[in-house]
Amino acid sequence: MLSTHARIAVTTATATTAVLALLGAALPSVTEADGGPDLSRFYRQRIAWSACSGEEKSGDLQCGKVTVPLDYARPKAGTLDLAMARYRATAGSHGSVLLNFGGPGGAGVPELAAGGKNFMHLTNGYDVVTFDPRGVGQSSPVSCGLGTAEESNAPENAVDASDPRAALEQIRRTAERCAGHSGPVLPHMGTVDAARDLDVMRQALGDKKLNYLGFSYGTRLGAVYAAQFPTKVGRMVLDGVDTLTESLAEQGLAGAQGQQTALEDFLDSCVKHLLCPFGEDARSAREQIVQLIDSLDREPASTTLGQPFSGQDLVAAMSELLFSERMWPMLEQGLSQLVEGGDPSGLMRYSGAGIAAPSGHRAGGGIVDREDVPIDNLSAALMAVNCADDPDRPSADRVTRDLARLRGQYQVASPVFGRYRLTQVLMCYGRPKGTDFIREKVKNVRSAKMLLVGTRGDPATPYRWALETAKRLGPSAVVLDNRGEGHTGYTTSQCVHRKVDSFLLYGSLPADGSSCGPDPAG
Repeated sequence: MLSTHARIAVTTATATTAVLALLGAALPSVTEADGGPDLSRFYRQRIAWSACSGEEKSGDLQCGKVTVPLDYARPKAGTLDLAMARYRATAGSHGSVLLNFGGPGGAGVPELAAGGKNFMHLTNGYDVVTFDPRGVGQSSPVSCGLGTAEESNAPENAVDASDPRAALEQIRRTAERCAGHSGPVLPHMGTVDAARDLDVMRQALGDKKLNYLGFSYGTRLGAVYAAQFPTKVGRMVLDGVDTLTESLAEQGLAGAQGQQTALEDFLDSCVKHLLCPFGEDARSAREQIVQLIDSLDREPASTTLGQPFSGQDLVAAMSELLFSERMWPMLEQGLSQLVEGGDPSGLMRYSGAGIAAPSGHRAGGGIVDREDVPIDNLSAALMAVNCADDPDRPSADRVTRDLARLRGQYQVASPVFGRYRLTQVLMCYGRPKGTDFIREKVKNVRSAKMLLVGTRGDPATPYRWALETAKRLGPSAVVLDNRGEGHTGYTTSQCVHRKVDSFLLYGSLPADGSSCGPDPAG
């Protein structure tokens, strides 16, 4: 049997190819007050917490679940159980702070189990709580049924990139396959529904207002919640701020540019080391990376388990490992093993990023084994959420007409990540049109003050997105300028960590436009 990380890598190869409570009180819901469906039974529930089991068994971590409607417009049509986890407050509690680590497609429960030490200071005032969003992890996980080496190498998964219409037909078949393997949750995977889930969780936790810390995609989720429930916003922090307006094509271009810059920074550092596999010249190192990718796309490497490792798998692994300077040593070591020994095993476990959007990464940047979750859940959920949130559905004629121009733009943005990111233009083809709620309604939010953290050197969510989103949200948004590197700031900057904790714990909000200098956490 393939290991979880190895199987995730197989799934990535396939995906890249295929798409190159007041407690106890019956309170009326927001929609019911407007004559909508009765959601009171969901708002009356309490969470039964107990010690976590299996892979999430970790010290004092407790697990539970909350039940939400499958479809908020038709709450009698079915329900979902969302997996949750918490660390109890160690001092006087203000209630709970709810964490979302990003994605979309990132499961919160294993992330908190693996990286809880980063949030222990918050237990001085809060229960620190997270969850697996709908369709993710142990919350009715979606899948496209791509799970074995045989499937990834099947003829129907071979796309002729020179024939756009054939590629689009392949992507349409993939969309049908995802629908067939994912069950009834798939049409209800969007952030608008997930934000409704946040409010049910808030009530089930016994909180009058939602205190929230969201990373990367989690900032989109937090912003949508604030637009839907402005009077329920407590202390909210959005770190690694997502765009609310740009199309997937624009997001992909920004991601290609950001990660090309991060790669060049990494290579500038690598060539100063004796064991760097690309020699001592940074310009030559950049050329060698491109040559290595092209070579692996022509003739993929194999591991001892027999899986192919292509150039695009290498791009996926680098995409994951460039998100934090703390991960650069692992990238350098993995590249050395690949270049000098033809062994991709040190990189395969990180190529599970799938067709990740620029904001599609978790704050921790890690891969967590989940043997009981479909191995392609991350990539399948990412596609489902991003497509549900995006109203653009260009026709086959439009895609065919624009593809050459877009390919050129992406290649200029990044000779390494351009092709990988261009999949964002195609990934939603064959799926129902997404909502326009985020673009049209998430603006001018009249809520309590929200702290937005933008990092200057963020390769996934560019700093300008923090400024643009703050302007769009209106006077409620306060921006903290993190003049550092890496994706998000809370786990990489001591200064950001202190300011965020001070706001969440004590309500001490930094002035709009204040900054943190480069201050990597030790």
